[in-house]
Amino acid sequence: MKQYLVTAYDYTDDGALKRRMDVRPHHFDGARELKANGNFIVGGAMLDDDGKMVGSIMILQFEDEEQLEAWKQSEVYITQNVWESVDIKPFRVAEV
Repeated sequence: MKQYLVTAYDYTDDGALKRRMDVRPHHFDGARELKANGNFIVGGAMLDDDGKMVGSIMILQFEDEEQLEAWKQSEVYITQNVWESVDIKPFRVAEV
């Protein structure tokens, strides 16, 4: 499987944190489904100096680009305007 580093930054408008918290349970449901299917390696929230969530990092793996694109189309943090920008780079987890 091809591995990807997903770096996503949240919107910064006044309603951004509320949007994140409103859809967070659905985001976690999606992450659990990815994990059950072998697509989720690790992930979590990026925090600012005050401990406030400002984005996310995920390492995912998919058989092909079509599966990656399907995930992007269904990820609630994308579809519900939680993440303002999403950067996806090929990645390889070190086997140590």
